[in-house]
Parts: sequence; C-alpha cells; structure tokens
Amino acid sequence: MSGKVKQNTVKSTVVSDEYGATLWCGGRRPGRMHDTTAARVEGIDALLDAYPQVNVLVDAGYQGLAKDHPGQVTAPPLKLRPGAPPARQVQWGAERKHQSPQRIPVEHAIAKPKWWRQLQRFTGRRELLPETIDAVARLASDRMIIW
Repeated sequence: MSGKVKQNTVKSTVVSDEYGATLWCGGRRPGRMHDTTAARVEGIDALLDAYPQVNVLVDAGYQGLAKDHPGQVTAPPLKLRPGAPPARQVQWGAERKHQSPQRIPVEHAIAKPKWWRQLQRFTGRRELLPETIDAVARLASDRMIIW
C-alpha cells in the first residue's frame, strides 16, 4: 500500500439524546484513530467517571469504553465466532434485536450531517473541513423538529 489510506478522512464524534437531537458534534480526528481512543483523548471517558448516573448507548466501535464502564455504557454484543452453538446464536440475535430500536434515533443523528451536499462532496481545503462540519452540524440540529 502507498501509505495514503485514510490520510484525508476526518472523523468527528456525535452525541445525541434518545430522541435523535444532536447535543454535540466535535472532536475532529484523523480516520486512522480508533473510536475508543478518540473518546479517551476527547475526555468522554473522564466525564463518564465524573458522572456515573449518566447512561450511554454506543456503537460497536466503542466496545472498549463499554468494558471500562460496565452498566453505564452499553455497546452491541460482539459478533459470534464461526461455529458458535445454536443456543448462543439465538441469544445473540435477541440481544441485538433488543438494542436495535434504541439505536435508530442515534443513527439518524449521526447521519443527518452527512445528508448535506457540502459534506458529501467536500472539495475545499482540508484545514477548512472542521469548520464546515461544525456549521453543518449546527444547521442540522436546528432543523430538528420536536413533536
């Protein structure tokens, strides 16, 4: 490989409430940084220590955070290895099905900024991308309709 893989990718952390409203979009980092490492660097890990009453639902990229904060951080169950017993496969499917409806509003909050054309085909200077992500995240959260 040339070494250019994920060189231009910029990830950001999105925090939303259970209704899908964006609460925070920040923590820009290169695409090669793992999600759990980013959560520690951004101070999310320390905030979970400081506020044990807060419960968090995360995606599979934050399995390490869920291990560090059992009962407080809930991540999807790990994928089963090939050849797992049928009873365990049924249990795994039930666990994923239980968590799936809770994750739908969160996934929508993550996807909302990506719907904007400015982020789908960003051709500007790489240094301006974080500001563009911030602006789009603010606009996307302002468009949230509370029923």
